[in-house]
Amino acid sequence: MNTVRVLVTLKPSLLDSAGRTVASSLKSLGFDEVQNARIGKLIELDIENPTDERVNEMCKTLLANGVIEDFTFEVLK
Repeated sequence: MNTVRVLVTLKPSLLDSAGRTVASSLKSLGFDEVQNARIGKLIELDIENPTDERVNEMCKTLLANGVIEDFTFEVLK
């Protein structure tokens, strides 16, 4: 059994309103060094014998919206 971590984020060309809110809030709390924030989601899957092809298919089919989101994944041993 392996754990697969999938990171899904908005495509860079899209405005991230949640990220903008986080960055603004951090600045208002005194964290002036924060210039930008992007919000995404982390999905961990326990999979028997994962292959890149199969995980890629899962991401494209359900885990990420290909129109507005990008994804990356890593298989942990």
